[in-house]
Amino acid sequence: MSSSHPRQSSVDLDSPGRPFDNIINFRDVGRTINQLIGKRVLKEGIIFRSARLDDASERDKRRLVDEFHISTVVDLRSRYYLSQLNSLLFATNKRLAELAAAASSTESSSTSESPETQTSTPPPPEPTATASATPTDIHLPDLPTVTRFPVSLTGKAFERTLLWRLDWWNFFKVLALVASGYRSTAVQIVGQQVMSPRGLVGLGIDTLDSSYGEMKTLFDLFSSITSSTTDGNDKESDGFEDSAYPVLIHCTQGKDRTGLIVLLLLLLVADVVPEEAMREDYLRSEGELAIEMEERMKEVDLISLDLDDVLFDDIM
Repeated sequence: MSSSHPRQSSVDLDSPGRPFDNIINFRDVGRTINQLIGKRVLKEGIIFRSARLDDASERDKRRLVDEFHISTVVDLRSRYYLSQLNSLLFATNKRLAELAAAASSTESSSTSESPETQTSTPPPPEPTATASATPTDIHLPDLPTVTRFPVSLTGKAFERTLLWRLDWWNFFKVLALVASGYRSTAVQIVGQQVMSPRGLVGLGIDTLDSSYGEMKTLFDLFSSITSSTTDGNDKESDGFEDSAYPVLIHCTQGKDRTGLIVLLLLLLVADVVPEEAMREDYLRSEGELAIEMEERMKEVDLISLDLDDVLFDDIM
């Protein structure tokens, strides 16, 4: 997992546009469009977009809740990405707990042999599990009062679309490799023969053509005004409350998948938002993501690896 990237900026620290510690590519969509057009045409403080929240500092989390009043976080990342990240963080927390316990045991043994050291500094507390520290939702930071809504935009239908784009030779070759246990090689073939030639534009079109189920889920969410929710402050939900807004939409980098959904939302108000403003909002991510170029280059690989985790099991 990539490391955090605290940013240096000359932005006024009292400005709502000042940078976060460890959340990049964050912006208010309405405010950005209004600035680009030069007049107020959209409500501000309603829809936000950003890159992943995994590295958010405690101050970042407080700002999301107290300053921007985020009520719903929509996570568009793939199941494979999240499962890998969850497993890594869960294992890390478990290891930290083991190390803390070992250190505590060692210090206890030492002090028992030397009574004069009984007043030494107590050992650090053992890390404790929280509501979000489970293998299924550890990637979502603790955000009080926030409803979390994960939707894998590049889901099974998208994955099948990629597989069916293979020529017959590579199609059967991929199935043979999977059946023989060479899944990584099969995934590489799909990446080289389909994903790379399609490019981001082609993959975006494939997403629109195939992920209509996920799109419907998202736009049902955006248009809903009532639904049932689960109890608790920081909650998973397959619906959301009357107070669902403000909404924060994010994926890994907050550019392509997030950009696609934001673009579709802006097209709903195309009578007041010109295409040039939509384009500029999308391109604004380029500068924000310069510090994570290496991570961006891995994003297509992460999407393709999702094939290994889900699609081939379905086909076989």
